[in-house]
Amino acid sequence: MATETTGAVGTCVDSHGSAIGMPQLCFDWFPNQIFWLVVTLVVVFLVLSRVALPRIAAILAERKGTITNDLAAAEDLKAKAVEAEEAYNKALADARAEAQRIASEARAEIQADLDDAIAKADAEIAAKAAESEKAIAEIRAGALESIKLVAKDTATELVTALGGKADADAIAGAVDARMKG
Repeated sequence: MATETTGAVGTCVDSHGSAIGMPQLCFDWFPNQIFWLVVTLVVVFLVLSRVALPRIAAILAERKGTITNDLAAAEDLKAKAVEAEEAYNKALADARAEAQRIASEARAEIQADLDDAIAKADAEIAAKAAESEKAIAEIRAGALESIKLVAKDTATELVTALGGKADADAIAGAVDARMKG
């Protein structure tokens, strides 16, 4: 009951018809395996080239179109954003210029009002100063008259106290001469 091999050396089948080892590595079966490999590859190629690859190409073309459209839309939006920023900056510059103009006008108005108020105050001060000068002149004149009167009375009393006779005209002339300088 020994085992016998019924094939030639290099066959891949034992006496019971079972494969010995891995049949894919049996050199006797390579032509058959290569034939089915080629058939399978041709079928896979035909299925991919006729069905799958056109669908993938269509999807890629659609995506490329979508991306191109999105990029174009993004460029348009970017241009609009730049225009909007320029318009904003121009409006801001105009607003600043308008604010400067309004501030200058307000300063000019305030300065004019201030100048009017200063002129009015200067006029009032000048009028009051003139009134004061007039009052001072009247007081000075009144004081000089009072001084002359007091000087005449004092001189008359002194002359009388010293034992002399007081002449009113002489005393008045002496006081007037002394008051003049």
